[in-house]
Amino acid sequence: MAVLVGWIIESVYEMLHISGLTLQSFLVFCTAFFLACFLLKRRRNLPPYPAGRVPVLGHLLALGRAPHLKLTAWRRQYGDVFTVRMGMEDVVVLNGYSVVKDALVDRSELFASRPPNYLFDAVFGFGKDFATARWGTEFKQRRRFATAALKNLGMKVGTGSIDEKIREEANCLRNRMTEYDGRPFDVSNDLTVAAGNVICSMTFGKRYDYEDETFRELGKAIANVMAELAAGQIFSVFPFLRFVPGINRTCREVLKQNSKIHRVLWDEIARHRENLDRENPRDFLDFCLLEVEKQEKVEGLTEENVLYMASDLFFAGTDTTNNTLLWGLLYMTLHPDIQSKVQQELDAVVGEGLPTLSHRSQLPYLNACLLEVMRIRTIAPFAIPHATTETVKIQEYDIPKGIKVLPNLYSLHMDPAYWPDPDRFDPGRFLDAEGDVIKKPEGFMLFSGGRRVCLGEQLARMELFLFFSTLLQSFTFKTPEGAPPPTTDGVLGTTLAPHTFKICAIPR
Repeated sequence: MAVLVGWIIESVYEMLHISGLTLQSFLVFCTAFFLACFLLKRRRNLPPYPAGRVPVLGHLLALGRAPHLKLTAWRRQYGDVFTVRMGMEDVVVLNGYSVVKDALVDRSELFASRPPNYLFDAVFGFGKDFATARWGTEFKQRRRFATAALKNLGMKVGTGSIDEKIREEANCLRNRMTEYDGRPFDVSNDLTVAAGNVICSMTFGKRYDYEDETFRELGKAIANVMAELAAGQIFSVFPFLRFVPGINRTCREVLKQNSKIHRVLWDEIARHRENLDRENPRDFLDFCLLEVEKQEKVEGLTEENVLYMASDLFFAGTDTTNNTLLWGLLYMTLHPDIQSKVQQELDAVVGEGLPTLSHRSQLPYLNACLLEVMRIRTIAPFAIPHATTETVKIQEYDIPKGIKVLPNLYSLHMDPAYWPDPDRFDPGRFLDAEGDVIKKPEGFMLFSGGRRVCLGEQLARMELFLFFSTLLQSFTFKTPEGAPPPTTDGVLGTTLAPHTFKICAIPR
């Protein structure tokens, strides 16, 4: 018993440190909610609660700083479906391929809504976008419109594809890395600019120089919002804390950084409005502003919706691509034999020219490496939480309408039933007996699925292939002389990112 009490006290102090709470403030809101906690009755026939639940806070302390690891460990004890208590709210966690696929793909509409989340809603406009919008006609119209616009702008394979612009950006990134002349450097900044420029090209119709001050500020603001969103989830569990001075620093910082992004987007919307060519829309903002005028496909679309839809593209398309490429280069430095094999394949197939999308089918080992990177370090372990659109049954349990549902994608990709020895980096998992890439491997759901599948999946796959292949064709990546190898332990914020590390890009 003494050990348990000591663990709770230690965990409370750690949470206070992470969230910026004082002990006095913590005791105030604990006291305010303590009676309500005991009066609230557990919904009947929900999946079981794991051990470690405490009054008011629920499982927050038990989940710690790596909830994807804890939830996956609990799966082994409590099964594929269980309930965690997040403060005063029940959250149903789905683990394993069969259960997640059943919910997100086979019965997609039943799990296609989004739950309330104060900080996420504040950043993304309380449902005015398409990523966090609740299920309904408005969401479906916006998503359908955005998908069609992005395809018109080149998010497709074949004629009219954006691959040429991605190749140009990959070449700019290659030239940028050449300037380091083999010296150690932090590659994350340059990867952020490269990924961001692809989004800018589609959204604004232009790219920025690597040293452009406006773009650097935009990229910094996006990174800060993503980091603070993760640190500030206490406000989503206890929204009233945003009114408490001192405690609400994280909340205020998120809104401050988000306003910087909005200023850039509003300036671009104004510029596009003044120069709108109604016969020849050039980019995503042009398509959106035309729809605001015509109201043909999206009922009631406003410029505020356009702002938040463009914001979705930036958040989704910058951080995820950047971190996936970071993990890719990190694993190449840790496995020089695999890196060498990828380079041999590139030399044999591509030669001296830059890789193109037409080479993708001829580079199975390179593609397998990318897939293995995305498996072993799932960039979005939980994706964005879902919510049920009506009461539904999972296994023998009754899941109420509107409850938050958390698909644990990390549990899929680290499941030994599908991936033997899952902690081992092995691209061969994604190759068949003939050496071809397995196109739809079971147990793999990187971009979520169903009605809420990632809107930019095809664009992300194009970017990752062209950036990764161009960099490995041009450089051999190594850990700096005398430096310890980078750790593969991730830092879970809004996405799973590697710890900061330096790398040497040796020209080939």
